[in-house]
Amino acid sequence: MSGGVTETSVGGEAALGGGGKKRDSLGTSGSAQLIIKDLGEIHSRLLDHRPVIQGETRYFVKEFEEKRSLRELRVLENLKNMIHETNEHTLPKCRETMQDNLEEVLQRLQAANDAVCRLQQREQERKKMYNEHLIASEKQHVLQWEDFMRKQPHRQAEVDEEHRRAMERLKEQYAEMEKDLAKFSTF
Repeated sequence: MSGGVTETSVGGEAALGGGGKKRDSLGTSGSAQLIIKDLGEIHSRLLDHRPVIQGETRYFVKEFEEKRSLRELRVLENLKNMIHETNEHTLPKCRETMQDNLEEVLQRLQAANDAVCRLQQREQERKKMYNEHLIASEKQHVLQWEDFMRKQPHRQAEVDEEHRRAMERLKEQYAEMEKDLAKFSTF
């Protein structure tokens, strides 16, 4: 498939395109080379996809890198815009809000601190009163115990005296019972 181009013969001589005799009969070796050459071209165009695949691969890689770099540029640009927005608008607004609310928070903390101090003071006063009451009660118990111990010998003497009298009464009662019993035993 030479496409109308003059063909070279085996000996390297160019065949004249006009009135000369063509030597491209099927039996000559020059025509076989041309056929092989044409078949090689057909084969490379139809069946050998390496050049096409390599071209497509290069194109894909180029497009991928371009899209990737564009995507990364967009991401970086978005980050830059977000940082700028944060620095210019959000951060000052947050700072202002914090300043406004910080005063209120400090007031509330001071009020809570005062309330806690009052509670602690009340608790200390209550403990002090409880301790004073406990000490007074303990002193009263000590005085009562001392009074009890002072009265104890007198009471002991009373109880001993009462016991002695009861024993005498019992002795007298048993003595009378023995006398009565002695009367009946004479039978």
